[in-house]
Amino acid sequence: MKLAERQVLTLLTRAYCHLCDEMLAAVRPIAASHAVPLEIVDVDADPGLEAAYGELVPVLFAGAPAAGQELCRYRLDRARVLAALAGLRTKNAGRSRATG
Repeated sequence: MKLAERQVLTLLTRAYCHLCDEMLAAVRPIAASHAVPLEIVDVDADPGLEAAYGELVPVLFAGAPAAGQELCRYRLDRARVLAALAGLRTKNAGRSRATG
């Protein structure tokens, strides 16, 4: 699935995680400039996510963790995120022409 089908970025994070803080700081302006919501989820607040991702945070998904596509973990893969966002713009542009 492409980001266009999910239309949200989800960042799994936790308190006192410097890599989480770095990824959040890097992805926030990208999400804002593409008008895509960024959901921040504390893995320690969800036993299922904590069990699945434990020390693997931060993890960035296109969509929700359960059904979305993992884009990167530990460090932002800017190229992969931008490619996913480009897919969103392309699909939305096609919808606008079809309905306009």
